[in-house]
Amino acid sequence: MKPNYFTHPSAFVDEGANIGDGTKIWHFCHVMSGARIGNDCVLGQNVYIGGKAVVGKRVKIQNNVSVYDSVILEDDVFCGPSCVFTNVVNPRSFVERKTEYRETRVKKGASIGANATLVCGVTVGEYALIGAGAVITKNVKPYALMVGVPATQKGWVSRSGAILNESLTCPDTGEQYKLVNDQLERIES
Repeated sequence: MKPNYFTHPSAFVDEGANIGDGTKIWHFCHVMSGARIGNDCVLGQNVYIGGKAVVGKRVKIQNNVSVYDSVILEDDVFCGPSCVFTNVVNPRSFVERKTEYRETRVKKGASIGANATLVCGVTVGEYALIGAGAVITKNVKPYALMVGVPATQKGWVSRSGAILNESLTCPDTGEQYKLVNDQLERIES
């Protein structure tokens, strides 16, 4: 039975990987056995997906990204070119730490900019936006705009990724938001 996803001839998808319908796996990618990738994803050139990694639906992973074991990308996540995930806090080449992997979770709709780094063990909230080159060392609130090294919150963004001003109204869609206990929430219409 022919798979319902596209794999470029230069890519390797190991037997036992679970790939959703409509997914595109481009040049020089490697998907390990046991990896779970949802429907309609795009893996750009030179992407690696570990055997215990989970990638949701409609996720876009740009070139040169490695999604290691214990990294979970929920639906609609965007990973910019060369962003970095880790899975061990204190790696040493001569110390085996595969039982010490820390889960990193990027929640629905969040975006990670090019060359950003996520230190393992963090959760990035829904629709958060991590700026290019930022280094994430702690959990990120939903809708937060994070920049710098180490990253700090510089504001809020809407679901569409627009930076919000004091009115907390998305300039792109008109969606309105409110702050509740220092957490941004979308007002349902």
